[in-house]
Amino acid sequence: MATFDERAASSARLSRFARVREQMERQSVDVLLLSLGADLPWLSGYEAMPLERPTVLVVPRHESATLVVPRLEAPRVRVDAGLFSMRPWSDDEDALGIIAGLAGNAKTVAVSDRMWASLALGLQDALVAARFQRASLVTGPIRAVKDAYEIEMLRSAGAAADEVAAALLGGEIRLIGRSEAEVSGEISQRLRESGHARVNFAIVGSGPNSASPHHEPGTRVIGRSEAVVCDFGGTWTAGSDVGYCSDITRTVVTGAPTQELVELYEVLEAAQRRAVEAVAVGEACEEVDRVGREIIAAAGYGDYFIHRIGHGIGIEEHEDPYMVTGNRTRLESGHAFSVEPGIYLPDRFGARLEDIVIAHDGGTIRCNAVDHALHVVEA
Repeated sequence: MATFDERAASSARLSRFARVREQMERQSVDVLLLSLGADLPWLSGYEAMPLERPTVLVVPRHESATLVVPRLEAPRVRVDAGLFSMRPWSDDEDALGIIAGLAGNAKTVAVSDRMWASLALGLQDALVAARFQRASLVTGPIRAVKDAYEIEMLRSAGAAADEVAAALLGGEIRLIGRSEAEVSGEISQRLRESGHARVNFAIVGSGPNSASPHHEPGTRVIGRSEAVVCDFGGTWTAGSDVGYCSDITRTVVTGAPTQELVELYEVLEAAQRRAVEAVAVGEACEEVDRVGREIIAAAGYGDYFIHRIGHGIGIEEHEDPYMVTGNRTRLESGHAFSVEPGIYLPDRFGARLEDIVIAHDGGTIRCNAVDHALHVVEA
């Protein structure tokens, strides 16, 4: 598992700055204003606190970047002099005016997709001559293609999540007689112990709740001979840099499975395997979805696969590219995403199987290695 390498992280960010400015040049964007959301930590290595005091990285196309940050949060910033300088501001200063001043006479301004509306509207009032657009039009295509540093982080995040999934499949996490919420809590704790800085989700759906893809774990007590879908992931860090996400799903059964569940799961496993095999640089994103979906439909379960087969992953648990019908974007070396078909029989049971994979010129990189078989736990 990777450890944090400040020099490698800094080098990766320097390359990102260069690519972002090239994209700004192509799109005639004069300044990039990055606030809340993943673009800021991806580019600067600093994640802003989601508070009312604005933090904004001002990135002019041709001048050095400046991180405008509340003075009381400045000690949290690790300044990389080769990337940006820092401008702390006090509560008696006009932060919006400082940001607008650094933007100068920009004609086109790209702002974070998740910037507070109050700040975005304030900047529009301050920069009346500028045209505003979403920053993701600049950063999105670059962020979607993971560099070597990011690939290593994602592989490490996947390996850490595998530790928890292996404990689930091996019966170390007791299920029968415990509530879904209790099991979710243990999975969350194990994710933290594996090196995750935070838990993003820990879905546990048992019995009929396993047919609800985004079920909220509750008070239902898990019984015998039930399907249990466990979908969990978090943000893994190498010690002191921005974290990257894990996401894995495994379905287990608490006792002898019915023949119906066995047959359904065989279809699901085949669909997931074939969809992963379809991953190739140059292939359309929708093709990955089509391959898995056709197998499920051919087995008569087409109406019960109710979501796309995958989503991109990186600093955010869901980001570009998406493996969904209609997305004709061609896979590039470095695109990282989930492959997670599911079959859900309403009010009865369901199953899902998910891994993170990375399209790569040297062959598909698999971030998860835990067994795919339907494991019987606590028989």
